[in-house]
Amino acid sequence: MFTLLKSFKIVAILEGISYLVLFGNMLLVKPFNPEIYKTLLYPIGMTHGLLFIAYIILALLVGSKLKWSFKTLGIVMLASLIPFATFYIERKYLNRTI
Repeated sequence: MFTLLKSFKIVAILEGISYLVLFGNMLLVKPFNPEIYKTLLYPIGMTHGLLFIAYIILALLVGSKLKWSFKTLGIVMLASLIPFATFYIERKYLNRTI
């Protein structure tokens, strides 16, 4: 059975990957093949959106359970908006709590 922290680690990694895939679709596929871009945009965007929501909810739950300060929780939540930052959060904040 997954713990809350393990679930959050998995969602953090998947959210970071989905963010990069969304950017890749926009920057690499759109200029060369707009039709494929339009076809991929909805499923990639929906997946990223669901993972983003799961990341925020799990950050609140894990932060509450681990008694993170407001600053730490803010950093963890802000990381969902910056490419590659969720990978950093997973390494720095989530690995040291196990």
